[in-house]
Amino acid sequence: MTKLEQKAGAEKVGVVIVGHVDHGKSTLIGRLLNDTDSLMDGKLKEVQESCKRRNVPFEWSFLLDAFQAERDQAVTIDTTQIWFKSQKRPYVIIDAPGHREFLKNMISGAAFADAAILVVDAAEGVREQTKRHAYILHLLGLKQVVVAINKMDAVAYDEKRFNEVKAEITAYLSGIDVTPRQIIPIAAREGDNIAKKSDKMPWYKGASLLEQLDAFSPAAPPVEKPLRFPVQDVYRFDERRIIVGRIAAGVLRKGDTLVFSPSSRSAKVVSIEKWNAAHDILSAQAGESVGITLDQPIYAARGDVASHADKAPMLTHDFRANIFWLGKEPLRAGKRYKIKLATSEATVMVRSIDRVIDTGDLQRTEKDFVGVNEMAMVTFHSRETVALDPFADNHETGRAVIIENQDVVGGGIINMEGLADLRQQRQAAQENLHAVDHLLTRQDRALRNGHRGMVVWLTGLSGAGKSTLAMRVERALHIKGMQTYVLDGDNVRRGLNADLGFSAEDRSENIRRIGEVAALMADAGLIVITAFISPFIVDRRAARAAVKDGFHEVYVKADLSTCEKRDPKGLYKKARSGEIAEFTGITSPYEPPEAPEIVVDTSARGIDECVGVIVEHVLENARATTLETRDETRAER
Repeated sequence: MTKLEQKAGAEKVGVVIVGHVDHGKSTLIGRLLNDTDSLMDGKLKEVQESCKRRNVPFEWSFLLDAFQAERDQAVTIDTTQIWFKSQKRPYVIIDAPGHREFLKNMISGAAFADAAILVVDAAEGVREQTKRHAYILHLLGLKQVVVAINKMDAVAYDEKRFNEVKAEITAYLSGIDVTPRQIIPIAAREGDNIAKKSDKMPWYKGASLLEQLDAFSPAAPPVEKPLRFPVQDVYRFDERRIIVGRIAAGVLRKGDTLVFSPSSRSAKVVSIEKWNAAHDILSAQAGESVGITLDQPIYAARGDVASHADKAPMLTHDFRANIFWLGKEPLRAGKRYKIKLATSEATVMVRSIDRVIDTGDLQRTEKDFVGVNEMAMVTFHSRETVALDPFADNHETGRAVIIENQDVVGGGIINMEGLADLRQQRQAAQENLHAVDHLLTRQDRALRNGHRGMVVWLTGLSGAGKSTLAMRVERALHIKGMQTYVLDGDNVRRGLNADLGFSAEDRSENIRRIGEVAALMADAGLIVITAFISPFIVDRRAARAAVKDGFHEVYVKADLSTCEKRDPKGLYKKARSGEIAEFTGITSPYEPPEAPEIVVDTSARGIDECVGVIVEHVLENARATTLETRDETRAER
């Protein structure tokens, strides 16, 4: 880290440099570094000597084009972050590539900036990428924008030409509701109006580029907004579960009662943890990365969003987004993608393409696809419930990134206008429901049965041995006097779920219903053993949420080749021949559990050993609190 980065008490401003290729962005940055004395000692001389050896003319852009390929092609390939300083503060400048092929990098850079410089060539004027970059700045919500009309030396510092280009870019920006703070004529190569005013353009009375940057402000963390704490991970230290993440908005205080969305489970904050903190932490705010411990062991996982109950994020299956599309293959209605919202991931289907926007003339067209580098408004449908905010309410939880085949193919901002909030609908429905209190408590049932109710959820590929294990475990527990029942595909699909097919939605609904039924049976005091592939983490997470405590996930592990060799029902053979579509492990993915209570590898262990591991776990957890249960029952009475 340089001395500049360590400058005490200075708030840095992140600035992204955007614009059409060859309009001079990298040259501008190189000149800024030089004219503010921000270069490392000897760097300028090193680059000049390198140019002599290579027999190429010196370019200011060579100061930051770190890759040999970029010097050869004179193109900035990746987003580069560079520190420089003014008399007022330090800056981190994000040099974003202008070539349309590298638009993805430009977006990733702009998403973390406080302000933007839009560079326009005075000779060429506003081009296709100029408009596209400007539109993305609009989508990302950047309000601090300055336009630098560059290469004024190439038009003899002509005021008339400057005014023509100024009028052209002003007209476009006004159409997308972007008002630049200043439009400045510059000549980056010569240093005119960069760090100080130029005497070559006496007709320009405004600020230099550096003066305008100094007038910008660092983006203040959204402390005044409702609390948003997206969970990144859960750590275990000294038998404590520490939920960690970065606070996206608001203030988190010790003693706060938090609701975790989308499950809507709640708990109170017992402590706030920071690395090597010397004292008890009472609060943390937006921008800080912290860990928290809770007063009860609720299930929280990566992707959940913690908030205060009275100002929680929206819950929905359907949401609309203004997107920019980067995929080589067009986005089409009916296709499925993964979407990232803060730290969560969801599988979504494109429900409709509402309109496609031409960034050139801002006309809206009706099309059945969205092509590469096009902008559109799209409505998505998610299999699972997702927690989000409209972008206007919260930038961090209102952005979406679209993934296909592990590659980023698009992104945009959430717009929920006209769409329902499931949280409000559920609350309204709950007002008309009146629970009937049982005269028997869970403790009563546990005392009578000699064990607590629980759900033992077996998940794994077809052929891994789930059903075999489930039946053997049930028999072993029954012999020990426990009340048990197995739920598997055969006894559920013939009755409760006879109306469901095998589409992605129906398979998800199948698991949802099983989770709810298993929860009721466990509440009745039974040890419920389920044997379902249940391939998706989100569906198993929903089942865990339905059961609340007493959910024990068992990963019945076996590699695909072992399962195919077993193939007890001949399903893999049919899937390989195309007779079965969307078959898990072949044409549909299986997502292994993130943190199962038990893992039994049936390809490496015998059936009796695996049964023994599961039975031992059940006995330990079902009977561990029998005496406590008796005491609790007496206390209740």
